[in-house]
Amino acid sequence: MIKTQDIHSLSDFQRNTKKHIKRLARTGRPEVLTLNGQATLIVQDAAAYQQLLDELDLAESTRIVGSRLASFRKGEGVPAEEALASILRTLGLERP
Repeated sequence: MIKTQDIHSLSDFQRNTKKHIKRLARTGRPEVLTLNGQATLIVQDAAAYQQLLDELDLAESTRIVGSRLASFRKGEGVPAEEALASILRTLGLERP
């Protein structure tokens, strides 16, 4: 959620860039920059952005695993031994 104290004009950001960068690094919260009163840009500290990407990746991985478990519980899919044997056959690496 964007807080009102995180909304600034692009002009203010340009005039006080160091101050904004320090705040971005300290809080980890993004800033909304406005141009003519309209939200135009989002600026975020690189470390906070990487954390956001990591969290999104984890959320997607969790969703995928949950989906696969639900399929398994419904009896869908193939047992691991059969899947592995099929892969090995496809690659011409059948086990003796």
